[in-house]
Amino acid sequence: MSVARSEVIGFTLAGICAYAADLGLFVWLRSGLGWDPIAAKSLSFVAGCTVAYLGNAFWTYRGRRVGWREYAVFFAVNIAGALVQLLCIAVSHYGLGFTSSRADTLSGAVFGMALATCLRFWGTRTLVFGGSGGSPPERHSRVEEGSRTSWTG
Repeated sequence: MSVARSEVIGFTLAGICAYAADLGLFVWLRSGLGWDPIAAKSLSFVAGCTVAYLGNAFWTYRGRRVGWREYAVFFAVNIAGALVQLLCIAVSHYGLGFTSSRADTLSGAVFGMALATCLRFWGTRTLVFGGSGGSPPERHSRVEEGSRTSWTG
């Protein structure tokens, strides 16, 4: 599997923008408007997913198919990534007995985030925007070498 440098950079920049949108909206809803933490995080998660999808769809994977189906699959991939982070915390905290705040942060925000990012990259690349990175798929079919076409077109 060949990964283009521009694909990794685009994915990373879309992710940074999504993280900023998620964090900024969460802090504003929670601290500024006094929302419940679960409601604030739920809305900020959806907003972050939307920013990441738009960044990837219109920059990283521009030229590929964009629509509601792709957004739904992208959202599912991001939920899977969030579950990976939760699983890392659960294994560390409850399975291995590392119960400090620092251990929870390391397992969820460092190791879990790294694993989740790999899953999100793979899922975005293969399940959402279909196929390897690089140039968009050809829009016109090619004539196979050695085949004949009609002189009338």
